[in-house]
Amino acid sequence: MRKILVLIFTLISFNCFAVEKTTTFTNEIFNKAQLEGKTVVINSWEKSCTTCKRQIKILDQAENEFKDVLFLSFEQTKDKDIAKQLDIDYWTTIVVYKNNKEVHRSIGQTNKAKIYELIKS
Repeated sequence: MRKILVLIFTLISFNCFAVEKTTTFTNEIFNKAQLEGKTVVINSWEKSCTTCKRQIKILDQAENEFKDVLFLSFEQTKDKDIAKQLDIDYWTTIVVYKNNKEVHRSIGQTNKAKIYELIKS
C-alpha cells in the first residue's frame, strides 16, 4: 500500500511541474520575421521540465516588455522536425536571431537578467 501511495504522490508531483504552453513556431512566421529584419527569440521546451517552466515564465515577461521582438516556441519532443531544422538538441534552449542570423544560443539559462541581455544585445 505504501508503494502505491508513493507512486501516486510522485505522479501528481510531476504533473504540478507541467508547462502550460503550445507550439507557436511555424516556418511561415519565422521566415516572414527574418525577411522583415525582426529580432526573433525561439524557445525549446518540454512540458515536464522544471527549468523550461522557469524559462517560459521569464520569456512571457520579456514578451510583454519587448514589443518589437517576436517570441516563438516549440515542444522539443513533439516537434522534432523544428528542432532538427534549427539544430536544437536540448529542451532548455533559447536562440536569438537578428538580421537573419543567429546571434545567441543559451542552454539551461534561468537568470532573468542574462536572458534579457541576450535579447537586448
